Amino acid sequence: MRGRCGADLSHHDARFDLSALAGRPLGSPETMTNRFEASGYDRRKFLASTAALGTGALGLVDRDVLAADPPNSSQVVTGKNAQLVVHTSTIPQLETPPALLDSQITPLDVLFVRNNQPLANVATLKPFPSKGWKISLTGRVDKPRSLNAERLAGMEQVEHEMVLQCCGNGRSLFASSVKAKGTQWTRGGMGNIRVSGVRLSELVRKLGVRIGRKARFLTVEGKDIPLPDKEDFEHSLPLDEAMEHSLLATRINGQPIPAVHGGPVRLMTPGYYGTMHVKWVSRLRFEDDETDNYNHIPRYRVPRERLQPGKPIKYTFSNSKACWRMKTKCVVLSPQPDAAVRAGKPLEVRGVAFNDGSTRIDSVQLSTDGGQTWSRVRLNIPSGPFAWYRWSATVTLPAGKRQLWARTVDALGRTQPLDGSIHWNPSGYEWNGVEKIAVTAS
Repeated sequence: MRGRCGADLSHHDARFDLSALAGRPLGSPETMTNRFEASGYDRRKFLASTAALGTGALGLVDRDVLAADPPNSSQVVTGKNAQLVVHTSTIPQLETPPALLDSQITPLDVLFVRNNQPLANVATLKPFPSKGWKISLTGRVDKPRSLNAERLAGMEQVEHEMVLQCCGNGRSLFASSVKAKGTQWTRGGMGNIRVSGVRLSELVRKLGVRIGRKARFLTVEGKDIPLPDKEDFEHSLPLDEAMEHSLLATRINGQPIPAVHGGPVRLMTPGYYGTMHVKWVSRLRFEDDETDNYNHIPRYRVPRERLQPGKPIKYTFSNSKACWRMKTKCVVLSPQPDAAVRAGKPLEVRGVAFNDGSTRIDSVQLSTDGGQTWSRVRLNIPSGPFAWYRWSATVTLPAGKRQLWARTVDALGRTQPLDGSIHWNPSGYEWNGVEKIAVTAS
């Protein structure tokens, strides 16, 4: 579905009205069965059946409404660690506490969840079967193609270790100037995972697809269901970068991609923000232009020029850019903000650093005096360019209220601003300010 170029930002990221759902009947079990049989997923039939039953058939009745106590994350998504922070349970948004991220590879049970649209039976770490799951290739091609996802297993596989990060990660930190719209993610909308699948370029070659010379973008759709009165979710990526880096991913950390994380097939492009890794892939469109779908503009964009915090903006293609490549960034995992630590005793500071993978991380630097002096920390070099670098340092703090500052510099000289709010935008995307962790030493 096509969108509205330059749509008014006042409509951005509107939330579904749960009050309208109270008391609606839930769909019967028969409605949800046999959706993933070998005959394939019939999206139109599913939409028609759920329209007749009410929104409850989509699983949109918030579990908070139905339960006496707010659910923990293992109740929101079956198989998840119960310690994850539940931002929303209707369409799951789960954040990982930093203490659970202190490893090179993030286990699936603690990996954050950020979904935009509903899909029945998705709230689980179990996978959907690939048999009968169809993916079409259309647009500027010699002729349309259709692929059964199970065929991907027979093609050449590649694996990347890569950072998966929501582009809203750190949104709450913009509140130091003006609070941004949307879920107030802190630091845990990220993880480092191993992703494997088939290169988009290999799929195109294997199917004998001839792409038209005028095609400059790949637009990706999934099988999830649009919210009422909203456009169906899709994103565009630069075609040259997609052909070089994108995977039709089928496995994360050696396992079939769980339903909640976009399996059986997810389009994943290492170095890009998480929203661009479109889940439950159903269609690949090779097109001349970037989509003007609402979810691509005005959503998931940042201004090209600095914007005064609190000032609205009407996004156009010329004054904004999509949330594609990740900014250079480091995150402190330990100690936690506002932690009590021992004065005059060694304190280990640990964290991770990453960028878009186009060059290496050169250093992570730590300051205990408000940025007057900086010291390099110990870096662990990962196995690939798209993975995060774990780092650590030992400091001794005098008694009192103190701040630990940390920043990353990569080989291109890209680093983090001392004041992250210089990149303020109404939706709080792409925070990468210098880490500033307040502690009390006594």
